[in-house]
Amino acid sequence: MDTAFLITSFVTLFVIVDPIGLTPIFLALTQGMTPAQRRAIALRSTVTAAVLLAVFAAFGEAVLGFAGISMAAFRIAGGVLLFLTALDMLFERRNKRREDRSEEDDFDDPSVFPLAIPLIAGPGSIATVILLTGQQPGFAGFAMVMGVVFAVLGILLIMCLFSGLFERLLGKTGITVVTRLLGMLLAALSVQFVLDGLRAFGFAGG
Repeated sequence: MDTAFLITSFVTLFVIVDPIGLTPIFLALTQGMTPAQRRAIALRSTVTAAVLLAVFAAFGEAVLGFAGISMAAFRIAGGVLLFLTALDMLFERRNKRREDRSEEDDFDDPSVFPLAIPLIAGPGSIATVILLTGQQPGFAGFAMVMGVVFAVLGILLIMCLFSGLFERLLGKTGITVVTRLLGMLLAALSVQFVLDGLRAFGFAGG
């Protein structure tokens, strides 16, 4: 088992999914609902996102190959996408866009849309699982990536179930500080993805 890969994968996916930033949005989307309804929505949204990410982890690279896109090229594109996400987190644009999207989509049950798609399993998290499975091909790599996916979504599920408590503990300032710290970390990880892609093309040294 590659411990370094597991740690890097967990950190990357945790930052992309951003359970801390999603918790207040979950609260806003489920405002006025009973605790039982909130639990059901939290469970449905995380299970739906897990299934979607598993599909992309299993078949994403095959789809890229069918489209004639190399893994190195996708790694560079994914790194750029993650870097843009990091900038949004650093300048607080990401949460504002999520809040605007949740207000526009006024559904009785937000578990599948907009929670599972695109707030949890969005372009960033889908690109991340494809990149990670590309780094560790084979069933063992897929199992490690899915283990990380389940761990991150498990944390998100717990935070949604106890969302009111977490919001009171961290407060608006605490959530902002943590989000910016995670944005800095994601910026560094995204640059590493780009460098790995360039190295595969022979444009960057070891």
